[in-house]
Amino acid sequence: MKQDILADELSAIDNARSIGKQEVVVEPASNLIKNVLHIMQKEEYIGLFEKIDDGKGGKFKVQLKNTFNECKAIKPRFSVDKGEFQKYEKRYLPARGFGKLILTTSQGIMTHDEAREEGIGGKLLAYVY
Repeated sequence: MKQDILADELSAIDNARSIGKQEVVVEPASNLIKNVLHIMQKEEYIGLFEKIDDGKGGKFKVQLKNTFNECKAIKPRFSVDKGEFQKYEKRYLPARGFGKLILTTSQGIMTHDEAREEGIGGKLLAYVY
């Protein structure tokens, strides 16, 4: 039984990247995973991804780029106010301006840079660099 689907799928992506695979299939598919993958694609950490319907909820086929060093889920899901991003950047990212925190907000899932521009906080989901 899976406890944290986001953590499991990000670990699968990170493990596949570390052994040099060009693509990986992660399951099950969900809107949360789709939104996180969309952010990773927009920030050019992964290539294209597509949903494969298998009759059990689906899965995602993800093309990997070797442009990131690590992607992990953040547990527990810390609440972050709009002025606290720097604290968590120091904690999870190797250098300022290098990598992205991914969080869920009242306006959807976005990076910490987008949330800072919007002037909103949220809950941390993951990081990638």
